[in-house]
Formats: sequence, structure tokens, C-alpha cells
Amino acid sequence: QVQLVESGGGSVQAGGSLRLSCAASGYTYSNYRMGWFRQAPGKEREGVAAIDNYGITTYYADSVKGRATISRDNAKKILYLQMNSLKPEDTAMYYCAAGPSRAGYLSLRGVDYKYWGQGTQVTVSS
Repeated sequence: QVQLVESGGGSVQAGGSLRLSCAASGYTYSNYRMGWFRQAPGKEREGVAAIDNYGITTYYADSVKGRATISRDNAKKILYLQMNSLKPEDTAMYYCAAGPSRAGYLSLRGVDYKYWGQGTQVTVSS
């Protein structure tokens, strides 16, 4: 049974930092590229960051570029998202997702991902 379990969300003030984690199980983690997505109330889901199955190539949305770092530990089957200089507009439910690896391809489109977690809430106050 595939499981993606996010943790690390919380409430922080603007300018603060959070590190989100996503623990994966039930599939061959190292064969899948991973992504972080977020959705704020009343808004469409937004792709935030993606990483290839090796943990070498990354891809970021312009909205978080320079403030976010995605990484993964294939031995522990954990995905991370370090978010710095948080802004109130970063407030959202954050989800991790897994998609079958495709050579040379990273995506921030939700349709390209097969498995999804339940989400962890991030709230940034001004």
C-alpha cells in the first residue's frame, strides 16, 4: 500500500523558515521523481518544486525560487522542502507527490504525479 505522509507544517511569522518532510512507503521510492505542491483556500493547486529520482536535478516555481530547497534521502525514503523567508502568500496546504521517473523530465503539473499525500498546513502571519 502506497503511503506518503507529510509533516513539519505549522504557523510561523513572515521571514521565518520551515522544513517539510514527506515519508514514503509501499513503492520503489528511488524509481520515482517527487514533487511538492500547495493549495490555498479558493485557489488552484500550484506546483512548488520537483526533484528527479536521483536527487540531482531540481525545478522550482518562480514564486519560491531562491527561497525553497527540495531534497531527498533515497536511503530513508524521505522527501524534504526547506522554505526560508516565508511570506503570508506561502500560506497553504502543502502536499508531496510521486510520479514515475522519466529521463530528463521534471514537472510541476499535478497530472504528471501518481501518488499523493494528505498534506500539511503552513500558515505564515505578517
